[in-house]
Amino acid sequence: MKPAIPTAAHKIRIIGGKHRGRRIMIPDRDGLRPSPDRVRETLFNWLQWEIAGAHVLDAFAGSGALGLEALSRGAASVLFADNDTDGVARLRALLAEWHEAHARVQSGDVFLLSPSAARYDLIFLDPPFADNLHGQALAHFLHDGWLKPHGKTYVEMPCTHEDLPLPAGWVWHRQGKAGRVFFGLLRRGAAA
Repeated sequence: MKPAIPTAAHKIRIIGGKHRGRRIMIPDRDGLRPSPDRVRETLFNWLQWEIAGAHVLDAFAGSGALGLEALSRGAASVLFADNDTDGVARLRALLAEWHEAHARVQSGDVFLLSPSAARYDLIFLDPPFADNLHGQALAHFLHDGWLKPHGKTYVEMPCTHEDLPLPAGWVWHRQGKAGRVFFGLLRRGAAA
């Protein structure tokens, strides 16, 4: 029996919406870990009544799986931000191929982005696990300059929810775990 030949890339699929079933090519690169189908399915079930018409920021976009799923399900706009130039080029090409006019891709350090005057309904935060940026990302993005009053933030992380310190006024709205990946939605607490 021949040994399996390693592939340089694999594909993940869009789960729902107008692009359902389309595949996204994922290069085999250190630190690039797209959100698994099961995690995305759970997340977008949580968001099913909130995603249509939403303005979304996909910070640390990587493969773009989260933002692409949001566009497929009716998000009004998505800003993808990432510092990987190859990934940014792939996302721009994919958005052009899919004729997604309400999406932009910004290359560079996400911590140097300026808040949008319109602010976002939803922010996806899924930084590379090895870079240990989760606390810094929450401190940077969880404030009124980025989010609308009802806005939520999705976080995907390698640690338990209890191990990630939250900024004052923020609480876990929903939480989940798949294998070694912990994920959840944050919202402002009742007093915030």
